[in-house]
Amino acid sequence: MACGEYGEGKMSDPSVIAEEVDKYFLTQKNNKKFKALVTAGPTNEYIDPVRFITNKSSGKQGYELAKSLSKKGFDTTLISGPTNLEITKDINLIKVETADEMLVATQENLPVDVAIFSAAVADFKINKKYENKIKKQENLNLNLEKNVDILHYVSNHNSMRPELVIGFAAETNQIDKNAEEKLNKKSCDWIISNDVSNKDIGFNSDYNEVTIHYKNKDIKKEKLSYKKKSGISDEIVDRIIDQLN
Repeated sequence: MACGEYGEGKMSDPSVIAEEVDKYFLTQKNNKKFKALVTAGPTNEYIDPVRFITNKSSGKQGYELAKSLSKKGFDTTLISGPTNLEITKDINLIKVETADEMLVATQENLPVDVAIFSAAVADFKINKKYENKIKKQENLNLNLEKNVDILHYVSNHNSMRPELVIGFAAETNQIDKNAEEKLNKKSCDWIISNDVSNKDIGFNSDYNEVTIHYKNKDIKKEKLSYKKKSGISDEIVDRIIDQLN
């Protein structure tokens, strides 16, 4: 060694070295560190103090995306609905429960360079929540009203719009058709679709297989083949970095 000392030593794992090099060069663009926002998990919309409407989501893909972004050097904020998942301390975790809370947290954490909306946000909420537990009865009518569409809101918010806005489409049929329609309707840059009717890659699975649909029609849609959600996330983040550079 140059210092003239002797003894046992060990080089860091090559993958760790590569990650650190990636982080360094990523932060060199415009001498800043890229900022990313990810939403994950479900939201709960309360009917009464003990019952709520929700969507089926484990949050696993969103959490893995946040980890991959942070690993690649992004200053990452994760806004999460109720899950049982843990996240590393280098990620700014904001826990929410309702769609309204997720919207406010999103607004408070803009602007960012990239926003990924993987959360399964409930489309509707109760018009008027019951203050006390509803007792058992033969029939119950609920008045619902639409929640704000967070993906659409951010995609069309000109003054605070991220450079790259990405949505997810969890579909059970006509996957490509529904994803393309969502891409156009929401005005986002990418839609990432997957078939949640397939139990091997559906809700709560550690594996996924997705297709990236691009607003820029010069880029053909890409299928990311079956692998762990962590691997899917790494591939998505590599494409994000290419886009931002």
